[in-house]
Amino acid sequence: MTGTVSPNPVIVVGSGPTGLLLAGDLATAGIPVTLLERRPRKISNLSRAFGVHARTLEQLDARGLADPLLATGSTITELRLFRRLSLDLGTLPSRFPFLLITPQYEVERLLERRALDLGVEFRHESEVVGLRQDDAGVDLDVRGADGTVVTHRAAYVVGADGHRSAVREAVGQPFPGVAVIKSLILADVRLAERPEGVLTVNGAGDAFAMIASFGDGWYRVMGWNRRHEVPDGAPLDLDEVREITRRALGTDYGMHDARWLSRFHSDERQVPQYRVGRVFLAGDAAHVHSPAGGQGMNTGLQDAANLGWKLAAVLKGRAPESLLDTYQSERHPVGKAVLRSSGGLVRLARAQNPALRAVRALVSAVANAARPVRDKALAQVSGIGYRYPAPRGSHRLVGTRVPDAALESGRLYEALRGGRFVLITPKGLEVPVPEGGPAVEHWASDRRTTVLVRPDGYVAWAADDADVAAIEAALTVKPNR
Repeated sequence: MTGTVSPNPVIVVGSGPTGLLLAGDLATAGIPVTLLERRPRKISNLSRAFGVHARTLEQLDARGLADPLLATGSTITELRLFRRLSLDLGTLPSRFPFLLITPQYEVERLLERRALDLGVEFRHESEVVGLRQDDAGVDLDVRGADGTVVTHRAAYVVGADGHRSAVREAVGQPFPGVAVIKSLILADVRLAERPEGVLTVNGAGDAFAMIASFGDGWYRVMGWNRRHEVPDGAPLDLDEVREITRRALGTDYGMHDARWLSRFHSDERQVPQYRVGRVFLAGDAAHVHSPAGGQGMNTGLQDAANLGWKLAAVLKGRAPESLLDTYQSERHPVGKAVLRSSGGLVRLARAQNPALRAVRALVSAVANAARPVRDKALAQVSGIGYRYPAPRGSHRLVGTRVPDAALESGRLYEALRGGRFVLITPKGLEVPVPEGGPAVEHWASDRRTTVLVRPDGYVAWAADDADVAAIEAALTVKPNR
């Protein structure tokens, strides 16, 4: 082991989507950040995730990345579940009322380019083999490609290193849960016959299959065969993928030329604590879900959006260290809710006994007939329906997501691209702000509510018909949420 590398404000471990977005956000705020990745080259054209939901697209829009990402895939405005249940994404109150079908590597490509452009230091072939922390910082023992172990010192460390997280293990966090599906298959293939829609999903008997179009001639296939559940390492060939697809969908669409075949199992797990001292867990290191609803990568990206501005505010002395505790209180309940909803969907999809099938039929009938039930399901799956807890006595808007809104200068999510708070006031109301304070914008409409929007697009403070003095008083308080 060699000596200690000079201190870093933040070290992020793992260069998947979660780690990349977080590192880029910290760099945007002027915080030097080092990103460690154990693999020699992270970006690959092979990845499991393929769907980007509305709330994630809003977060990417606040970083100028949504429109470039839209150009890489196809969109769908309807989700069909259990043959009977239809969810109309086109009704979502968002600039992005749809699900974007694009491979995860396209998300990573854009986020990696952003991080590099902002000066994030990447260290590939760097494996975390030890961790110690004290009141002032964290020591990470990192083994390089030549086997040498170097200790890196940081004020804070974020483990975004996936479901086998070395950081999570090093801080002693358990990862309780179960394997919800023991054997899933994935493949990227070409098809001789084109399916009718961008997304084709069905289950029949003991088989389930889904085909999603990437829009470039390649299709992602996912499926399972209840009667053939084997270990992840068991060989997989295209004939097995064809068989499962035919059983579930009635045809394999002339499947050929697989560029990737993979077998894996799907767990439902969540750590009890997202924060352990100066160490944080995010993305798959903190929670893993069933693939139902395509919420895994999306939830991790929103973890990063929540944590990044808080770390920056504390490191710059603009917020008390206690602000970092709100990462647990805000994001852990969301992860738990995603676990519950995605797990419920997959269990209903796999229903075999008559009682569960009756429940599935009832759920579909109620959701189709009752708009509030359907809207709640849409809000959860898309991510736009979550709100964060607000202090007692807060304005009704505090903790809620802010949809994109028209401002005199443009759009809200364009105004958020600097990584700062944005204060939106009624027309004509001029408010002086302290140095390093929020950007000041005005509603394009005649709205009278004043809203302070956090960098992640949630309301930090709001007031109806507030005067300049009241707004100035609110801005002098260091943010604690």
